[in-house]
Amino acid sequence: MNFSTIFRKFPIQFPHHRSSIKLLHSLPRPKPTNRFFHKPKHVKRQNPEPPTIYTRDIVSNIYNILKYSTWESALDQLLNLGVKWDSHLINRVLKAHPPMQKAWLFFNWVAQLKGFKHDHFTYTTMLDIFGEAGRIQSMYSVFQLMKEKGVVIDTVTYTSLIHWVSSSGDVEGAMRLWEEMRDNECEPTVVSYTAYMKILFDDGRVEEATEVYKEMLRSRVSPNCYTYTVLMEYLVGTGKCEEASDIFFKMQEIGVQPDKAACNILIGKACKVRETSFIVGILQHMKERGFVLRYPVFLEALETLKAAGESDHLLRQVNSHISAETPFTAEVEKAESSLDDSRVISSVLLMKQNLVAVDHLLHQMKDRNIKLDSSVVSTIVKANCDRCRTEGASLALEYSSEMGIHLEKTAYLALIGIFLRINELPKVIEVVKEMVKAQHSLGVYQGATLIHKLGFGKRPRLAAEVFNLLPDDEKGVAAHTALMDVYISAGSPEKAMKILGEMREREIMPSLGTYNVVLTGLEKTNDFQKEAESLKKEKKSLVATSRFRENVNADEKICDLLFATNL
Repeated sequence: MNFSTIFRKFPIQFPHHRSSIKLLHSLPRPKPTNRFFHKPKHVKRQNPEPPTIYTRDIVSNIYNILKYSTWESALDQLLNLGVKWDSHLINRVLKAHPPMQKAWLFFNWVAQLKGFKHDHFTYTTMLDIFGEAGRIQSMYSVFQLMKEKGVVIDTVTYTSLIHWVSSSGDVEGAMRLWEEMRDNECEPTVVSYTAYMKILFDDGRVEEATEVYKEMLRSRVSPNCYTYTVLMEYLVGTGKCEEASDIFFKMQEIGVQPDKAACNILIGKACKVRETSFIVGILQHMKERGFVLRYPVFLEALETLKAAGESDHLLRQVNSHISAETPFTAEVEKAESSLDDSRVISSVLLMKQNLVAVDHLLHQMKDRNIKLDSSVVSTIVKANCDRCRTEGASLALEYSSEMGIHLEKTAYLALIGIFLRINELPKVIEVVKEMVKAQHSLGVYQGATLIHKLGFGKRPRLAAEVFNLLPDDEKGVAAHTALMDVYISAGSPEKAMKILGEMREREIMPSLGTYNVVLTGLEKTNDFQKEAESLKKEKKSLVATSRFRENVNADEKICDLLFATNL
C-alpha cells in the first residue's frame, strides 16, 4: 500500500495540541511482510496414469503365447491375461496366423467362455486358416458348424470357400458353392465375380467365365483393376494380345489404372507366349507410372527380349534398381582377394541385403570349388525364403549339396515351406534327403504333417518316399496314419489296409485318428465290409476306455490332433 492510498482513506487533521510527529505515528500502518518467506502450498499428489495398452500389443502377446508355448502352458497364460474377449480381438489373433492346430484349439476354447459367441467374421477367418493349409474337409466341417449354429453366412464366406476349394483342384465343388451362394440370395461382389471368373478361365471354361462377366455388368457391379487383369491375362495366354491391349488402354479411359501387380502378371504371361511388342507397351506404361518388375519377371522378360533380338534398354531403364545391383558384384570380386569369402558374403547379405549379388557370388564360388561356412549358407537360404526368392533359395541348396555343406535345421524347414507353397513337391523330397544326410530329424509332428500335405497334393509316391526316409523311431502311429490317409485320398484303400497290417505287425496300436481315417475311407467301398465292422467295434472300445487311460504318448496325441476330428 503506498502513501497516496493511505492519504485518501484517512484524511489528516492537525489539531494544535498534538505534535506533527505524534500524528504521523498514529497513522494506520500496513502489516509487515517477509518477502523471503512463503508458506508452502499443499500440492495434491496425482497418481501416474497407467500406460496405454493397444490392441496390437495384446494380439502380438497372444500370438507369441500360442506359437512358442505348449497348449497346456498357453491355456494357463491366456486365463491370466485379464483381457476382454470379443469378436474383434479373436479375429485379429486368428488373422495373425498362429500355428494351425493351436489356432483351432484357441478357437474352440474361446467358444466356451461365458458371454462370448463366434460370429461370421471369426468363422470365416478359421475357414481361411484351414483352406490355406489345404485341410478342405476341416474347412467344410467349420462351414457345417456355422450352419448348425445359425451364424449368418455372407458373400465373403462363400467367396473364401470357393477360392480354397478351387485351389485344391475341385472346380466342380467350387461351382456348386457358387450356385449355393446364389440360391441363398447372397449377392456377389466385384471380388466374388472376379475370383469366380479366374477359376473358370484357368479351368478352360471360357463360355461360363464370359457369361459370369456379362452377369456382373448386368448387375451394375463395376469391374476393378483385378477384374480387367483376369480378362487380359486370359487373352494374352491365348495369343490375343491386341484385344488385351485394347482393354489395357480403355480401362484407363474410364478411370481404372493398371497397378504394379497387373503389369507384372501381364508381362509374365506375355513372356510365355513371346509377345515382345505387348511387353514393350506395358513397360512404357510402367515407366510413366514409376512401376518396377519383380526380379524373376525381370529375368524372364530379359531372356525373352534377347531371344527375339529386341533391345532391352527400356526394360533396364524401367528397372534401374535391378540394373544398379550388377556393378556391386565387381566390388565384391575385388574384395575377394583380400578378405575371407565367408566374411565378404556375410557382409553383402546382412549389411547390403543384396541377394542378387549373393547369387552371382555363389555361382562363382561353385565354379571355383570354394566352400563357405554352414552358418553363412543357412543364413542365405533363410533370407531368400523370407523374401520368397525361390531361385536364390534353390541355388543355395544346390550349392550346399554339391559342396557337401550341412545346413542348419531351420534352413531346411524354411526350404520345405517355400517349396510346398509354390507346389514344387519333388524339390521337397530333395530337401528331406539333404536333411537326412545332415542327420537332422523332421520330428513326429512335422513328418506326419509333411506326408499328409504331399498326399493332399495328389502325390502318394512322394508321400511314401518321405515315410521311408523317416527314422524307425518316428514311424509311429501318426506317420502310419498320415500315409493311410494319403492312400485313401488317392482311391487306394487296399494300400491303406496293408499299412494298417504293417502297424499291427510292429505292435503299433491304432489311435482314434487312425480309426477315423480308415473308416472314412472304407465307407466309400464295399470291398472291406467285414474289416470295417471289426474296426468300428475296436474304435468303440477305445473311446469307452480312453478316459481311464493315464499315459498317452506324444505320438498318439499328435495323431489324434491331426486326424481324430477330421482336422
